[in-house]
Amino acid sequence: MTASVPQGFRLAGVSCGIKQDSSREDLTLIVADAPSVAAGVYTQNLVYAAPVAVDRERTPSDKMRVVAVNSGNANACTGQRGMEDALEMARLAAEACDAEPDQSLVMSTGIIGDFLPMDKIAAGIRSAAERLGNDEDAFLSAARGIITTDKSHKIAGRSIEVAGQTIRIAGMAKGAGMIGPKMATMLAAVMTDARMTPADAQAALVAAVDDSFNCISVEGHMSTNDTVLLLASGAACSEPLAGDALSAFRTALREVCIELARQIPDDGEGASHLITIDVCGTATRDDAFSIAKTVANSNLVKTGISGNDPNWGRIVCAAGYSGVQFDPNRLSLRLNGTLLYRDGAPVEFDATSVSHSMQENRETHIILELAEGDASARFWTSDLTVDYVRFNSDYHT
Repeated sequence: MTASVPQGFRLAGVSCGIKQDSSREDLTLIVADAPSVAAGVYTQNLVYAAPVAVDRERTPSDKMRVVAVNSGNANACTGQRGMEDALEMARLAAEACDAEPDQSLVMSTGIIGDFLPMDKIAAGIRSAAERLGNDEDAFLSAARGIITTDKSHKIAGRSIEVAGQTIRIAGMAKGAGMIGPKMATMLAAVMTDARMTPADAQAALVAAVDDSFNCISVEGHMSTNDTVLLLASGAACSEPLAGDALSAFRTALREVCIELARQIPDDGEGASHLITIDVCGTATRDDAFSIAKTVANSNLVKTGISGNDPNWGRIVCAAGYSGVQFDPNRLSLRLNGTLLYRDGAPVEFDATSVSHSMQENRETHIILELAEGDASARFWTSDLTVDYVRFNSDYHT
């Protein structure tokens, strides 16, 4: 357990039969004891799920009480009935927790194109409402209730001291495949007992997502359901954060989101490597981001790393077609700390040693250095394995 539930929240995860495996949780409730600030960041896919439409309309807000999440069914591409089901899911959750219908948010993840089994959703909400708690078991059951093909739940947390008061941040996320910014087939809910204005919460979340969930990829496929929510109960302090206190919170929130985001490509379907790509020395961060993302989405780079092959040519080539203008004769590349390419030309290195460093470590680190400025960006992805292909050729979507 790496996170404690912030003051003012209760949670539960239950199994209500949406997933084929009835032993796995598939419905989660996150309940605030009093009206709370809520902010959200969502998929930029033109084809988006009904829960995304509902939550976009309702955030940012200062009155939210409930978040209901189901896994196993995305409620995406389901037309008017899907929208009605999402609204009904929100209403049922609010009713079960003594809140108003418009004080509830919803998230769904799973198979696209199937209608929600609303009888199971209703039963699950009632069951979860009866089991709400704020201990470790409640938190972990809620985290398990939002995952689908993930190997395990994903959680993170921080505590910071502000003006003599302890503020907690705790988050959970899901995601393993169909991952490509902005954002990915992922859901995340982050709770804090800090007191914030809706505008500050929204701005802090957007900034944190830009450096975390928008910097990950598994295969570059943007989803229909991506949602990151921030809920602030205000239970730990009497006044909204401002000045240095707000800055400290934003830093901690960013750290939590990065920790959650890294776990997603690390859990990429069939992945054998988590790949960190650092690009530095660009004129702008956007340039660095574009190069890093292009390298991350290269199937040749990903398969090379899967095979523990320090094939620098694939990496350099991907940087060159990223669309960013730079001097290729001043480009250098390091892989797991070893210089492979400098100022536009290869250098001598021990390929066997570098290959062993890739084989013996789950994490692979790529550093591309340019000479165009002092901007930089970091991006995370997974390698591409036979297991990924096998899984996604069999998985019904």
